[in-house]
Amino acid sequence: MQEYYTENYYITASEKERAILVGMVHHGITCLEAEEHLKELAMLADTAGAQVAQTIIQKRHKIDPATMIGIGKVRQVVQACEFHEATVVVFDDELSPAQVKNLEAEFKIKVLDRSGLILDIFARRARTREAQTQVELAQLEYLYPRLTRQWTHLSRQVGGIGTRGPGETQLEVDRRLIRKRIKVLKENLRKIEKQRSVRREGRRNFRQVALIGYTNAGKSSLMNALTQSDVFVEDRLFATLDATVRSLPLRTFPKVLITDTVGFIRKLPHDLVASFRSTLEETFQADLLVHMIDISYPNFNDHIEITLDLLKEMGMDKKPRLLVFNKIDRLINRDLMHEIKIQHPEAVFVSALTGLGLTGLVDRMDQYLRSSTVEEVVRIPAGHGRSLDFVHQWADVLYITYENSTAVVRYRTSCEGHSRILDFLEKQHEAAHSCR
Repeated sequence: MQEYYTENYYITASEKERAILVGMVHHGITCLEAEEHLKELAMLADTAGAQVAQTIIQKRHKIDPATMIGIGKVRQVVQACEFHEATVVVFDDELSPAQVKNLEAEFKIKVLDRSGLILDIFARRARTREAQTQVELAQLEYLYPRLTRQWTHLSRQVGGIGTRGPGETQLEVDRRLIRKRIKVLKENLRKIEKQRSVRREGRRNFRQVALIGYTNAGKSSLMNALTQSDVFVEDRLFATLDATVRSLPLRTFPKVLITDTVGFIRKLPHDLVASFRSTLEETFQADLLVHMIDISYPNFNDHIEITLDLLKEMGMDKKPRLLVFNKIDRLINRDLMHEIKIQHPEAVFVSALTGLGLTGLVDRMDQYLRSSTVEEVVRIPAGHGRSLDFVHQWADVLYITYENSTAVVRYRTSCEGHSRILDFLEKQHEAAHSCR
């Protein structure tokens, strides 16, 4: 029987947990928004393998520092837990370590917040060594300040020969071990990032497109439809964690690399964003971001804003971005497409499932990449091998001719690559003159 580790508890995969979900109406969040957030939380719970028994919403002007929802609502949740024989209570808002401790003392069962639930899903879904390392690092950084749980062994002392004095409490030992493990994981990620950087070096000669967007928007389905690949697809949140790269021929470019990235979601844990930054580095290299949106979702504008906020947080909000509204086969209100076209005239409408609109999307991608491609000629003095190597790294070299002691190089590259090449050549020129 398979087991996985989460939040200080071992749970067998065959057990079906029963969950009570708790949301809050506060700080400008309306009751309708809170209900929408709980629906998404229910989808997350389903992805994690839990059955939602009941959802509860608390309205408060001020969060209770001890329990978040107040003692009266706590008693209501206790009754719901007993009635449904629940095994876990999941809060949509982030809980402090003290709140988790107090709530577990009241409920007598596990208490998670949205961040803890997302981390648990990522732990289940991680397949590659890189993803597993990133998830474990995020889990430990999330767990470290929360080592105040009702563990039965926290009062034990470590003593004996070589440990004169009062010794360490088990809590101190656990914290020290976690710090040591975090250090090891960060070092492992640095090594993995070096390997990823080497792979990225080999892709610089190709135009690159990254599929981004809210989780379950259909990025992996689009990847499969465009490249005839078999990336794992499931109608659940966070079906794909690992960045997958496939090639796609376009009219102007015989080989374009498309990257499928991890989906975004509201209240994404910061530790998780930091841990997956190396995976998201793939999008930093992209010449075009294809922003996927599920048009069948009623509040898709909310998903667009959340994605844009995360892009800004990662410093990628200035990159060229093509809006692609997916799942038009599910659209009941056909007038909605006309309204969106007025708001977003450059947007593309597709169905990755049926293939509708994919030809237009491929043409638009080719158009975007062609408009952002620069052809230029530079003159490099003979003997400047480093400069010539740099041009090869960042551009497609179309031809090289030699005039006396100068290499005349014509290349094609992205705007970013062109800027990098000019900056490098200028620095090399200045360095050569300063040595004279």
